[in-house]
Amino acid sequence: MEYLFYCRDKPGTRALRDELLEAHWSFMDGYAEGMIARGPTFAPDGETVTGSVHIVDLPDADAARVFAFDEPNHRAGVYEEEVLIRRWRNMLGRKMWDFEGGSEGHPRFLILGHGKAGTTATGDRSHDERSRLLIDGDHGENLIACGPLLSDDDTEEWLGTAILAELPDRTAAERLLAQGPDARADLYESIEVHDWCFGGRARAEAE
Repeated sequence: MEYLFYCRDKPGTRALRDELLEAHWSFMDGYAEGMIARGPTFAPDGETVTGSVHIVDLPDADAARVFAFDEPNHRAGVYEEEVLIRRWRNMLGRKMWDFEGGSEGHPRFLILGHGKAGTTATGDRSHDERSRLLIDGDHGENLIACGPLLSDDDTEEWLGTAILAELPDRTAAERLLAQGPDARADLYESIEVHDWCFGGRARAEAE
């Protein structure tokens, strides 16, 4: 089962985050085989760390809770207590390291569309068809990871959309979901855009 985690940093914890970097990496080393994407998010200034996103293939919901709450940053209080944990579907069928890159120098973003409460957003399209509209759109080649956010039960209720993408600028990132069919149908409660970069050890060190 694929899960997306987004942990938000508490204000004033950057020094503690830096101190725990090796412990964080060592914890994540245990999940290397199932890791699909990871990395820190930043405020628009490009310097202030605001959180961390991880997309991981895990056995079940219990394993997801262990991943979220046993992680050193969370245990030490770097992150806010509440963590966004959602089932996710990897519509691109690859890991972030497989992304060959688009235009040199373009920034990367995490884009989260949170579905409105009480709507499954099924309409006349399936979850996968919704994601396919994004993949086949104007910025399809810029997508690093893309898929629906789903409930952690047998219904797999649609709860939103999560995208990692390399785009020309923040305006393009803000428009990617905001101008799509689900936004036009008023299915999103809110849309978040965060500056983001690849995380983890350098590949040579990891190997």
